[in-house]
Amino acid sequence: MDQIAYKPATSLKKPMILVVDDSPDSLTAISELLKTQYHVKVAQHGERALSLIGKTLPDLILLDIVMPVMNGYETCRRIKAKHEWSSIPIIFLSSKNDIEAESHGFELGAEDYITKPVNPLSLLSRVRTHIALKQATDALKNQNQFLENEVHRRIHEIESLQDMSIMALASLAETRDNETGYHIQRTKLFTRAVCDYLLDNSLYSDQLNSEIADIIVASSPLHDIGKVGIPDSILLKPGKLTAEEFEIIKTHTTLGRDALLKVELMLKNKDSFFRYPKEIVCYHHEKWDGSGYPEGLREDDIPLSARIIALADVYDALTSKRVYKPAYSHEFAVESIAKEAGRHFDPVLAEVFSRIRDQFFEIKESYQDEL
Repeated sequence: MDQIAYKPATSLKKPMILVVDDSPDSLTAISELLKTQYHVKVAQHGERALSLIGKTLPDLILLDIVMPVMNGYETCRRIKAKHEWSSIPIIFLSSKNDIEAESHGFELGAEDYITKPVNPLSLLSRVRTHIALKQATDALKNQNQFLENEVHRRIHEIESLQDMSIMALASLAETRDNETGYHIQRTKLFTRAVCDYLLDNSLYSDQLNSEIADIIVASSPLHDIGKVGIPDSILLKPGKLTAEEFEIIKTHTTLGRDALLKVELMLKNKDSFFRYPKEIVCYHHEKWDGSGYPEGLREDDIPLSARIIALADVYDALTSKRVYKPAYSHEFAVESIAKEAGRHFDPVLAEVFSRIRDQFFEIKESYQDEL
């Protein structure tokens, strides 16, 4: 992918300076001094200044202290208190030349303090300095925002590509199986419903957070990817499998895991993303009581990700039509899963299923296979 270079915003417009002073003579003198290099707006008191700022943000404010209606200190306080205005540099212009007045101005957030009568060269120099600092700061903010947006965009692209690749691989496996239609979409949504309930109720919080849940959900369509390595004569057999044939079917768990291990080794990537797909693919046929396969794991030795997928996969298998069986009702599936709590299924997850079974039914109804 071609790299996108950051181009800082440039403008030929003159910087805008707002001069706030109750003296018409001061406003005129300062405006005349600045107008050749800057666009100048004027206000005779603080309230008028706030009104002008609300319409167009100036690049710098020259602010008198002693004014009617609203003095400079209060005006400065209100400007700095408003997030959108707080970065506007303020230079106090005042006949008060005592340290206390100057210190108070800096405490309120002013960037500089100039005593009257103003030296024109000194004023121009300080204005130029603060305008340049403001422009540099704005450019840096724009660049940082651009880079942040670019990072988010590319992360989204990678995640989208990752999801599409997973769905493509899962769909490929599905075309060889007698599971048709929306099986992988339903399984993914069932998995999301279970994960969301666990997160919302702080269940298995030592093993599950939102990031891990997203990986488990994204990886769930891969659970039967190993079936691509099973011969059609066994995978598509309409009748009951022999003991030997069933042993071959069981190898789809390790075939899928080994395929993911090869991808992981080629990418030299040992991060957490590959952990959960491998768990799901290899262990989603393990059972809570240890009677599952391929390793006969039991209880908490079975990874949580695989226990979640097992529940989602079995519900969908029960309620879907296959060449070797009819589609059972939602109620039958609910009763079956309840009976298998503590045997086939993690009892905590079985209880979660009982609480969100209506969500499973709604997902099932929304993604019906074409008959």
